[in-house]
Amino acid sequence: MVPHPGPRQDRRARAVRLRAHQVAARAQGHTTTSRTAVDRVQPRPVAVDARGWGWRHADRPGFAVSGLDLRIEPGERVLLLGASGAGKSTLVAALAGLLGDEEAGEEIGELRVDGRNPRDARGGVGLVLQDPDSQVILARVGDDVAFGCENLGVPRDEIWPRVREALDAVGLALPLDHPTSGLSGGQKQRLALAGVLAMRPGLLLLDEPTANLDPLGVAEVREAMAQVLDRTRATFIVIEHRVAVWADLVTRVIVLSPGGGVLADGTPDQVLRAEGARLAESGVWVPGFEPAAPARDRGATGTPVLEARGLAVGRERRVVIREGIDLTVSASRTLAVTGSNGTGKSTLGLTLGGLLPPLGGTLDASAIAGGLPAEPHRWRSRDLVSRIGSVFQDPEHQFVAATVAAELAVGPKAAGVESAEASRRIDAAVERLRLGHLLEANPFTLSGGEKRRLSVATALVTRPALLVLDEPTFGQDARTWRELVALLSALLDEGSALVAVTHDAAFVDALADDVLSFDLPVGAR
Repeated sequence: MVPHPGPRQDRRARAVRLRAHQVAARAQGHTTTSRTAVDRVQPRPVAVDARGWGWRHADRPGFAVSGLDLRIEPGERVLLLGASGAGKSTLVAALAGLLGDEEAGEEIGELRVDGRNPRDARGGVGLVLQDPDSQVILARVGDDVAFGCENLGVPRDEIWPRVREALDAVGLALPLDHPTSGLSGGQKQRLALAGVLAMRPGLLLLDEPTANLDPLGVAEVREAMAQVLDRTRATFIVIEHRVAVWADLVTRVIVLSPGGGVLADGTPDQVLRAEGARLAESGVWVPGFEPAAPARDRGATGTPVLEARGLAVGRERRVVIREGIDLTVSASRTLAVTGSNGTGKSTLGLTLGGLLPPLGGTLDASAIAGGLPAEPHRWRSRDLVSRIGSVFQDPEHQFVAATVAAELAVGPKAAGVESAEASRRIDAAVERLRLGHLLEANPFTLSGGEKRRLSVATALVTRPALLVLDEPTFGQDARTWRELVALLSALLDEGSALVAVTHDAAFVDALADDVLSFDLPVGAR
């Protein structure tokens, strides 16, 4: 079956679709009128109602969400929790009116925003997604914030006051003509938040808005949201695996059950204190119940498999963004690459993985080259996948097949692995990464955590000597985080070498033998 094209749209396309949508409600009398400055940042909050609601993606046998009954009152501030795959992002996408029609899936029960079908209320809903880069649409800050207002038909003389007020609300004190390309990850998320605030939504949705940010970016977004919540009456729902950032900003915590329905619902104190142990067991990140990482022998001194001396990296030829890098990656050891957003960590990862050519210095992988040239970027694809496995920061960027099963078969086939052996490797990866129930699913319809586990599995099945992982724990609940760390620890014990680009301090504590920190932003010295 050819999958419905909707799930293949990337996050940026969905953001453009949401912000550019002409609001049907305007034709029903919801016109823009002149308001006071206070009113401009205080939209009318709306209620959310679910009555036996559920959704099944067109290519999935089971429901992503089912049997959901809840009411969120106008103006409530809700933290939405649940294990990976519990349907949190599906619910938020439904509330934003982004799930599509009956061709995209099957809907049961009833879901209402302000008493209407969410697809008819899109102009009153603002959505901020996980990836900062995917939500920047235009080249200048002011134009980007104004984009949604223009598509809503807001009068021209009202747009720029809205833009300035929204930027002020999120604490982004930049000129309107400031280039968006020069913003940090945290600034881009605040820009995305300003863009939805300028449209004055009655319902504000955040889907793991800090997942891809460094600690400074997390603090920036949290502070911006605290300011916004002080100034707006909008109903607020945020999804987050790690709850400490948001717990004191919300009035209610709702935990979705992977089996359908609601696992817990109450004030933050009621849910996180009284139900903490039970929630942690189900995979929810609960403060004070962090998962224990497996013990490792940090004394391993394996053979070097990759060495860089004076390495310079960049995304474009002759445009160096980081230089003078010296490092050694050895068997049975993990090199963690840490630092702020925009410092060249992911570019280094792509270069070490042979997917970008070095722009200077040397990169030597002769220890695993097997007679090939020493530089990985000169290897053919089939030679590369059997020696170095790469996991991209955005899992969707490496998916090429229509089903999970087909995706897992791509690497072994490219590497020339015999069919029976390939099946054994795939079966083992599927079991270890909890993907068995998803084999016929379209990779683009998986949850964020499921996509990450699939991307890791696609790298593992080729049995590379070196794994280069960019944000490997992104989107994982506490249980799958622990299982992923245990899996990588076992690979280290078997002699594999790991490079991990990460903001996850717990992951660094659990697995890193060596740390390379990029503290300065690109261009700073």
